[in-house]
Parts: sequence; C-alpha cells; structure tokens
Amino acid sequence: MARLFGTDGVRGVANAELTAPLAYRLGQAAVVFLGKTIVVGKDTRLSGDMLESALVAGIASAGGTALLAGVIPTPGVALLVRELGAAGGAVISASHNPPEYNGIKLFDAKGFKLPDELEDRIEEFITAGGLEAMVERQVAAGEEAAMPTGNDLGFAIPVEQGCEIYINHAVSSIQAQGISFEGMKIALDTGHGASSLTSPEALRRLGAEVVVINDDFDGMDINVKCGSTHLEPLRALVAEVGADVGIAHDGDADRVMLMTAEGDEIDGDMIEAVCALDMKERGVLSGNTAVSTVMCNLGFVHAMRDAGIDVVQTKVGDRYVLEEMRDKGYTIGGEQSGHMILLEHNSTGDGLMTAVQFLAAIKRSGKAVADACAVMTRFPQELINVRVADKEGVAARPDVVMAVAAAEEKLGDNGRVLLRPSGTEPVVRVMVEALDADLARECARAIAEVVGA
Repeated sequence: MARLFGTDGVRGVANAELTAPLAYRLGQAAVVFLGKTIVVGKDTRLSGDMLESALVAGIASAGGTALLAGVIPTPGVALLVRELGAAGGAVISASHNPPEYNGIKLFDAKGFKLPDELEDRIEEFITAGGLEAMVERQVAAGEEAAMPTGNDLGFAIPVEQGCEIYINHAVSSIQAQGISFEGMKIALDTGHGASSLTSPEALRRLGAEVVVINDDFDGMDINVKCGSTHLEPLRALVAEVGADVGIAHDGDADRVMLMTAEGDEIDGDMIEAVCALDMKERGVLSGNTAVSTVMCNLGFVHAMRDAGIDVVQTKVGDRYVLEEMRDKGYTIGGEQSGHMILLEHNSTGDGLMTAVQFLAAIKRSGKAVADACAVMTRFPQELINVRVADKEGVAARPDVVMAVAAAEEKLGDNGRVLLRPSGTEPVVRVMVEALDADLARECARAIAEVVGA
C-alpha cells in the first residue's frame, strides 16, 4: 500500500483520494500527536471549506481547539503556530497543483514540518480507526480512557489578524535592515491563491509601486495558467508596465519565482545565489554554507565556489534541505523550484519572505536585477525520463556505469551527470549539465539509450 504522506503532507483529488473522513482523522491525529491547540489555514480552493469543516470536527472530537486563520499562505500558518503558542498547525492546500487537488500538511509547535517517523505513526493511527479505535484498545487493555463527550469536546476560534501578523513579520524584517523599496515598480502574479491577501499589501507597505494580476479567486482558478508554474502572464505584465522586477507565487505561496525587467526567469538557484552572497557580505551566512539539492544547477555550485561559499547538496525535497540546515545550523537553503528556507525569518519555505529578502539584497547592491543575478551563469541542462523495469538497480548496471563514465570524461569539470529514480513512476531521470547545450544533449541521449536498453 502506498504511503499516505508524500513529501509535502497528504495530497490528492478532493473527495476522491482526500476525503472528509480522512481529514477528520487527520484532525484527531493533530491533537493526539501534537497537542490541544492547532492553527488551521487554507488556500483558495473550492474544496477548502469542506476539508476545513472535517478537519476542525476531528480536532474538536479529540477535545482540541482549532484556531481558524482562514485563507492564508502556508508560511503564515507556520509563523502563527509560534506567535500564538499553539501545539501545531494544519494547512489545507495542494500548493502548486491544479484546483481539483487539495492537501493537508502539518506543522509542529515550532512551525516545522513533521519528520517521516511521526508521519508514519499518524498513518498507523488513521488506518487503525482513529481516536475511537485507540480508546477501545486502551479500555480493552485495562487502561483508563474515554472519548471526549459533552463539555469535554473542543471548539473553534477565529483568528481575525492572521494575515496581518504575517504581513507585519515580512515588512518588519526589511525595515529592520533600513531598506525601503521606494522607486521600485513590481509586477506581481499571485496565481489566484492565498498570497492575494498578503504579498501586494506587504510590498506596498515597503514603498514599492505594485501592479498585481490574478489576485481574485473563485476556488476553481488557483494555479490555472498563472503563478509560479506558468510565468507567461507575469512576463507580459512586466513588459506592459515596465516593471523593475516580476514576482510569481504558487497557490499557497511557499515558493516564489522571479523575473528580470527583460523578461528572463530567475529560478530558485539564482535567488539563493544572490541572497547567499548578500548574507556573506553582511556576515550573517552561518557556517559559510548554502544548502541545496542534487538537482541544483551546476552554475549555482560554481558561483558559490567562486565566492568562497560552501555548498551542501541533499536529496530532492525541501524537507531534506531543512533537515540538513537544522542539523548543522545553516541559515539558507533552497530548491530550483523556488522553495527557499531562510531560518532567521521562518521555519518553512516562504515565498513572500524570500522575495523581500532578495529585493533587499538588490537594493544594497545598487544594481539592476539582471546585473545582480549575473553572479551566476546557468548551465544548460538536459533531462530525459526513461521508463525501466528496475529503476533502483539501473545505476549499478555495468553498461550504465560505463556510459556515465564516458560522458563524465567528455564533460570534465564543466559538466555533470545525475541519474535519479522517480519517486512515483517506473522511470529513471537522466540529467546532464554542460557549458555547451549541444554537448549536454548529446551525453544525455547517449546515456538514456543505454539505460533504456
């Protein structure tokens, strides 16, 4: 049976894979495993109301209190957990996925995503029948236990100022640096998502002129041909209004993608490069290290090396980036997709915080956005997905080892090869980077042919 939790909580088509009864059990689990008070937030999806009602019912049935933050970015919930002294948080969102999907992700009392081991215990609790079944087992074992009833049931309390607390947090982090965005024109695409209520206001309070699109929502338009995964509307807006920079969020705003005035994409690798260099210059780059994943562009690694900054690469997934950061005390980590974790400011990926810290670095540099991003040259990257019978054993096959070695010899120090099995499909991803796009393509195809043989 497939694991209930993926890399970012429980996710699936609403009322198909992710049902109200499952949300109810997750609400119970939040109280049992995290504690009595749970902050609950959601993005703008139509199914959010149904899942929120079920989740809150589960929290209340376990005797817990649900603090209802309403529509708010995921990092806003992580912040509120700490600010309100809650035992945990729950976000109802499927992040960058289409509107018919939804998800539930949980945070602990410090606003961090739960470790795999705790998610496994929650999954066992749910598959075993939830709180009711747990109480029955305890009673059968002679333990004193009972389901909360009557006056022992929990309740829900609205959090009226949730978005305001989150906005103030981002704004004050820049004001404390003595930075203003006055004179800066920003094009912003909030993707019909939760950041519609927060990012425009935060950027305006910092002095920027903000032109925003897709800041309305009807529950069925989130991420649809807009936001951080579809940059065409943002590119058109940047050109139309003559913006200095473009910003695009996904549905729950835990990630961000940026754009130069010329319409060139600034991905997570480039954002991290600019921010890490700025942090080093200010003396706040802990361990002189930036954390990324094995999928980061080789140009990022070279840019950091040239600046005297160490790079640690983890498995793909922001949870693994965060684990490395917490374990070693590092303060910046991210992914090419625009997930950026700045532990000085928040405990999870935060699209708004990332954007404002990037813009503060640009302001300090005195350069145009494109010129500041020139610290990193993105290497051409060729990615080929190859269907195989045994995705885990491919990399050790002698013929594949020889093909990879031959490619690495051709690439030298200015390229690399990565073979990575898909987490969900019988597929191996063959990725080759090189200074020359044609060479990257040639090597990737040669390896893919051997992998698929």
